[in-house]
Amino acid sequence: MERKALYAGSFDPVTNGHLNIIERAAKMYDSLTVAIAINPNKTEFFTVEERVEITREVTKHIPNVNVITFDGLLADHVNNNCYTAYIRGLRATLDFENELQMAQINAHLFTGETETIFLMTDPKYSYISSSIIKEVVSLGGNVEGLIPEYVEKRIKEKLSE
Repeated sequence: MERKALYAGSFDPVTNGHLNIIERAAKMYDSLTVAIAINPNKTEFFTVEERVEITREVTKHIPNVNVITFDGLLADHVNNNCYTAYIRGLRATLDFENELQMAQINAHLFTGETETIFLMTDPKYSYISSSIIKEVVSLGGNVEGLIPEYVEKRIKEKLSE
């Protein structure tokens, strides 16, 4: 049986913290799907199409990763695709409290054998969030080592539009 994992989020934009989780999870499973959520209630910096393209670009070195989009209830997507694991990255205790609550409702909603797996982000990325990155770049700050160079380039292009 193929061991398939899902890592879902907005990835607006993908950071080195996300990439750290993706690289590590990809080693644990036969395939890892990075699912970019379509959320019409959320103000996005990059369009969903841009986020897919950017995420594909920065994960192209990982052969068992594919990038998709999804909308609606996460559990429906998980149940329809028979994932072995649902991956969540944790940065701090606040993340754990929020993620634990989500994992518990998902345990109720998942119909198969899908387990929620928590991976701690490498400590050097524990303070990074997509929103902080966007703010720092927009104000001309240095984000070297916090996001892939390609992502920084795309943020700067977007800000200059």
